[in-house]
Amino acid sequence: MTHAQKTRAADAAASEETDTAIDDAIAVTTDGLPGWLDPVAHAARTVRARQLSRFLPPESGAGRQSAVLILFGEGQCGPELLLMERSGSLRSHPGQPSFPGGSLDPEDGDHTTTGPLRAALREAEEETGLDPGGVQLFGVLPRLYIPVSGFVVTPVLGWWRTPSPVAAVDPAETARVFTVPVADLTDPANRATAVHPSGHQGPAFLVESALVWGFTAGVIDRIMHYAGWERPWDRTKQVPLDWRA
Repeated sequence: MTHAQKTRAADAAASEETDTAIDDAIAVTTDGLPGWLDPVAHAARTVRARQLSRFLPPESGAGRQSAVLILFGEGQCGPELLLMERSGSLRSHPGQPSFPGGSLDPEDGDHTTTGPLRAALREAEEETGLDPGGVQLFGVLPRLYIPVSGFVVTPVLGWWRTPSPVAAVDPAETARVFTVPVADLTDPANRATAVHPSGHQGPAFLVESALVWGFTAGVIDRIMHYAGWERPWDRTKQVPLDWRA
């Protein structure tokens, strides 16, 4: 068997895995997921880093290890996604809508194993007040990189099996916490291309009185694409950003 054949065989085996025990304390499992999340779970098992972003972690190992929680729930308007708006006073990405998350702490553990899982849940609890006990982790995406801040980010996928109240816990860090119906994210009328004065362009979403752009919008865009939820939208529709963004 050639190296390429071995790689494809390994990928196929990984894509068939439905329940991955991480350790006795935390696990990633697809058991009991609602059917509408199956395409997202499949994408998490098969997608590669370069399919998500052109910004990948430095080979040198440099970068600040972090994790975000991409939490899907079921709301009054159907499937939804939990987001928060960062405080405008923060040094890193002020005022931007984002996933809950942040840097790994030493107590989170190894960043190559369970560390990102614990960090994603811990940070989400600290920022939004959600009960981690009601969250089922069902997938982990490849690590990505945010050059402007030097963060190496592991996106952790969760199903909000038992919803709990959420709100901004610390106004100094979080301006607000909100959910966005997936139907609004897939609506072509709510999609645009964000254009930074530096020339960088990327996907954006105009939802819940917010402009979601940057890393968060890029990940949402790729999840919708590989889950088969994406609908054709006008990529020439542009939203300008200013230098403070």
